[in-house]
Amino acid sequence: MPLQTRRSPWITEELDDFRDLARTFCRNELTPHQQRWADQKQIDREVWTKAGEVGLLALSIPEEYGGGGGTFAHEAVLYEEQARSGDSAWGVSVHNGIVAHYLLAYASEGKKREWLPKLASGEYVGAIAMTEPGTGSDLQGITTRAVRDGDHYVLNGAKTFITNGALADLVVVAVKTDPDAGAKGISLIVVETSTPGFRRGRVLDKVGLRGQDTAELFFDDVRVPVENLLGDEEGQGFIQLMQQLPQERLIIAVTAVAGMESAIEQTIAYTKERSAFGRPLIKFQNTRYKLAEVATEAAVARAFLDECIERHLRGELDVQGAAMAKLWSTERVNKVVDECVQLFGGYGYMTEYPIARAWADVRVSRIFGGTNEIMKDIISRAL
Repeated sequence: MPLQTRRSPWITEELDDFRDLARTFCRNELTPHQQRWADQKQIDREVWTKAGEVGLLALSIPEEYGGGGGTFAHEAVLYEEQARSGDSAWGVSVHNGIVAHYLLAYASEGKKREWLPKLASGEYVGAIAMTEPGTGSDLQGITTRAVRDGDHYVLNGAKTFITNGALADLVVVAVKTDPDAGAKGISLIVVETSTPGFRRGRVLDKVGLRGQDTAELFFDDVRVPVENLLGDEEGQGFIQLMQQLPQERLIIAVTAVAGMESAIEQTIAYTKERSAFGRPLIKFQNTRYKLAEVATEAAVARAFLDECIERHLRGELDVQGAAMAKLWSTERVNKVVDECVQLFGGYGYMTEYPIARAWADVRVSRIFGGTNEIMKDIISRAL
């Protein structure tokens, strides 16, 4: 029985039906391949086209652009089911919840009609390239340049830690169009990876998320049409990033809370089956008390997440609220999964057990999407 007994207030009967579809896809197409994908450091490209065929891509993009016509609630259900399936390799949250929405919000009408249907079908895989080798969370310090040359921009620079980087067909790139203007000099430009001068570096070897194709990207005199600029003028990139980051951080929170609930369910099942000193582990007071603690952590996190999702669906989730959701949920999931590993004992450290992979996977949640130290800074500004 699932740990979450309280029905989230934003769930509807239509979302229940959609959850069945998402759960079936994740369990059939994702769960069985985790070790192979970890070994090859990326998923199979056909996963994207299969997902497009069953309607799991561009879920919250209007139907007129080939999307599902749903809301963030549909996205949340998919990300929950992905987390519960034990998969951390498929970068669908970046593709669906981030890249597609940058295009929807800021691309020209012609480019929306060109790019969004390809993201919806899986013909294109989307990525967003912000981080550089020397900048980390300091977006104002990026050095990748885009120089206007007639009807084109010429891009030069390097990006790293790019989710979907190895398989991406389209990348939203944060660049400096005015290197002397600070945040006001940042723009977002879309690069199709078939463009001459674009090249991929290594698929990075990570502690967790080992099946995810996190890669280095390089831009060597990459020429793209000026129409690939997101927004109606240069210098809007930082504002666009700030407008979209709350949804990205809420996505991280959704995955973290679902990961918490899944880890606890696995641990309850294990402690009922595993015996020590002649009785099941769950019969020991320490086991029951630890499970009580982590179940409470998950319930509190779920209640706050549900409130944030409802606020986001109403268009009311602000930057500080999203930062709080990201901060709280990722700190809690790291604590909860660590406690669960302890209850598994030595088996909790074996990678053949999903709990061990989850322990390695969740650590980065306190880093990506803006480090938790950055979240505290964002929250403190509103106090």
